[in-house]
Amino acid sequence: MAASSAPSADTDGTYLTGHLLIAMPGMQDPRFDHSVVCLCAHSADGAMGLVVNRPLAGLEFDDLLRQLEVAPLPPQRRIRMLDGGPVEHGRGFVLHSDDWSTDGSMPVMQGLTLTASVDILKAIAGGGGPKDCVLALGYAGWAPGQLEDEIQRNAWLNVPADGSLVFRDDTSHTWEAALAKLRVDPALLSGSAGHA
Repeated sequence: MAASSAPSADTDGTYLTGHLLIAMPGMQDPRFDHSVVCLCAHSADGAMGLVVNRPLAGLEFDDLLRQLEVAPLPPQRRIRMLDGGPVEHGRGFVLHSDDWSTDGSMPVMQGLTLTASVDILKAIAGGGGPKDCVLALGYAGWAPGQLEDEIQRNAWLNVPADGSLVFRDDTSHTWEAALAKLRVDPALLSGSAGHA
């Protein structure tokens, strides 16, 4: 895990850092079908986020610790692992509550922090670390203006993030739960954009 080169967090409220992107039913990219993405950074330089409702297949937390030579093994504590997105699957990011941080931790919003160093894995394996956390391998990234264009084309809805959605143990209904936060019935959504 290395330090993130993601765009810096926005503080003036014009960007969607700290929001969840909810894929619309007409999402053209199958990698994001029914996905919910926590935007960790969004600025004029682009956007970076983690898919929070795709469990990672084929790799357990113990296996990752073994590969990174992080002790103790077996760990005193385990965390849920996610497929964070299609970019750089070899990079790991821990999205967590803001009750723990280290050098390089990046605040996303009040209550939510992103850390991409091995220090957090050592803390978790030792039984400590943040109260709530998920580990994502890979991320979703957008070039400058790309996310804004996708939102304009009706690819995404957005809602402020909260821990009840980001840290859900059962991710199978996260998409529906995120829509419910907007009071949107999934059955009434259309994948086509309309402009008056």
